[in-house]
This record gives sequence, structure tokens and C-alpha cells, in this order.
Amino acid sequence: MRRLKPPPKGNKLHYDDLISGFAARVTAADAKAFVVNYYSNGRERRFTIGAWPDWSVAAAREEAKRLKRHIDGGGDPVGEHRADREAPTVNDLCDRFEEEHLPRKRPTTQYDYRGILRAIVRPALGKRKVASLAFEDIDRLHRDVAKNNGPYRANRTIAVFSKMCSLAMQWRWLPTNPCRGIERADEQKRKRYLNAAELERLSKALTEHDDRDAADIFRLLLLTGARRGEVLAMRWDDYDSESGIWSKPGATTKQKTTHVIPLSAPARQLLASRERVSEYVFPGRAGAHRIEIKGNWARVCAVAKIKGLRVHDLRHSYASQLASAGIGLHVIGGLLGHTQPQTTHRYAHLFSDPLRAATEKVGAIIAGKSSAKILPLKKGRRR
Repeated sequence: MRRLKPPPKGNKLHYDDLISGFAARVTAADAKAFVVNYYSNGRERRFTIGAWPDWSVAAAREEAKRLKRHIDGGGDPVGEHRADREAPTVNDLCDRFEEEHLPRKRPTTQYDYRGILRAIVRPALGKRKVASLAFEDIDRLHRDVAKNNGPYRANRTIAVFSKMCSLAMQWRWLPTNPCRGIERADEQKRKRYLNAAELERLSKALTEHDDRDAADIFRLLLLTGARRGEVLAMRWDDYDSESGIWSKPGATTKQKTTHVIPLSAPARQLLASRERVSEYVFPGRAGAHRIEIKGNWARVCAVAKIKGLRVHDLRHSYASQLASAGIGLHVIGGLLGHTQPQTTHRYAHLFSDPLRAATEKVGAIIAGKSSAKILPLKKGRRR
């Protein structure tokens, strides 16, 4: 190779005597590389093996032999390399997913999914070719997210990724879904409710909060037990101020059906105090409704000195108050918009106090002591 002289201009090929089509290419700038010339579908193609001296003559000759066998079997190294270079990446998949699929979802769902793609999926696998994804890649991502962000975030990430891969199969970008078979992380069902002292501190913090819209959002969540997305997307047209009825459209509810509930006097009073400046009760930017309240919630909880309480726990707190007041599970389920009774059953344990009071009252009546004072049960040692 050292003896090969550069041409005056362009490049020159020096063909090998042992392997047909194998040659050393020398440019006018004295750059040297090994190539293989071949024909595919009647067209001449040239595939570059690599530059010298990175590739030795012996190594390049062995690679040329391998390529020739591949070509003789119907392969097309140039076409395959071009297809691989142009093949969609995970970033391309995320782009198409956000453009074509996410607009069908609720705005809050879109916001959450985009956050997962931006913060987790793109940094970890964005540059990878979609066709190269394997079970091991997704499983490793799942375990990493579970370790760093918790099981809930890890499982939501895999749910989003699995949907993207299912669409990639429809678009013929993937033959199978590499997310299939990944074991989800264990999620502990939360039973976090506001106690009386926390509720008092939260109410005070909301009164002092500098963002009134955000404070009213949190109040309405607590007064209705609605989901965050339902309150954020609430339109004035969905609320009948005369009857005090809120009709949540199916596009904003988790069950995808219209959910009609009556609002309490404090909730009606809150809405009556708000000025109508948009079609939305809580307007955001560019004519849309408000979406981001995470920062406000963190500040409110800090002021109220409340730890470990999510925005969604306001819904649980509303339900817990209903259950503690002795309201039936079927009524609670109707107010919360549950479609499955077992979903509401998580609040069944909160019935102990009203049930105990009821059975004590009946017991007193049966015993002929209808005016008897009901005493709380004292806990003692078992014998």
C-alpha cells in the first residue's frame, strides 16, 4: 500500500489479483482505502470496507471474501448500509407518536407522556435504531427507572414505550414488540388521606398562595374528588350554575363516558367567585386550559408542612370523608366516576366508625335503653 502513488486528480483503483472486485482506492490527497466493486440488479455498486492503515491488507482481503459470499447469496452491502443509515430511530418514533397518536389523548395525558419521552426515553434510547431494539434494552431501561424514579414511573414508562412499539409494528418499523414479557414493578396501593390538622394547614396555605387559579384548582379537587385532568379541562358550558350540576364530557374522564355529579355549596360558591375570561374555568396559554400545577403543589405543601401527599390524594381524601360519614360505597363510586365496584372498595375500611356507632345505637334500642349514652370501645389485652 505504501508503494501506491496518488493520481493527479480524483482517485484510482488498484484491483487485487486474487479476489474479483476487491481493490485499493487511492485519492489525489493520498488517502487509501479498501473497496469491493459488484453488481446488484444490473447496477454497479462500490462498498467501502475501510481506510488503510486502520485495515491491514490481510484483514481487508478476508472481509472482501465474506462480502463476496454475501453478494453471491443475493446480498447488497451498499443498499443495506443505506437502509440502515436511513432507518428510523427511537427519536423518530417518539416524534411520530407525539404527532399522530398523542393528540387523541386528554391534554393532561399528553403532558405526562411527553414528559416521559423527554426525560427518560429520548436520553436513554433516542439515537438507537428502532429495528435494533431488543427485550434486554427495554428491560434494562425499566429497571433503571424503577431504581431512580420509583416503580410507578417505571411502569408508566414501559406502558408508553409498549404502545409506541405496537404502533411501530403497524408502521412496519418493527416485527415484534420488544416490551412484551417485561415484568412490571410492584406498586404499593397508596392510602394517603388528609387528617384534620393537615386539612386545616392546607386550607390556610391555599388562602395565602400567590397563584389564585392554582389554589382554586386544589380546592375544587378537594371539594369534588374529581381527577386532576377533569378539573383542569373544566369548561363553563359543562357547569349548570342554576342546578349546580357538573357534566364532565367523556373526552376528559378516565372512563371515556360523560360523568354527571352535583356540586356542594362550597364548590358552587368557589365557581361563582371566578371571573369568566375564557371558555375554560382555569385558562392556560394560547386559548387552552391550564396544565402544569406541580410546582404550585410543591410550594403549597411546603408552606402547610405536609409531606408525602400527591395531588391525586385529594381525591382519596374526599372519598375518605364520604366513607367516614357513612355514605354507601355505591354512592361514593358514583360521585368518583368508578365503573368497577372493587375500585371503590378500597375505602371500605373507613366505615368502621359509622358502622360501630350505628350498631351501638341499635343495641341500645333493643336493650330498652334508647336514651343510653353510646360509649367508645376501650382497647384491652386479649385473654
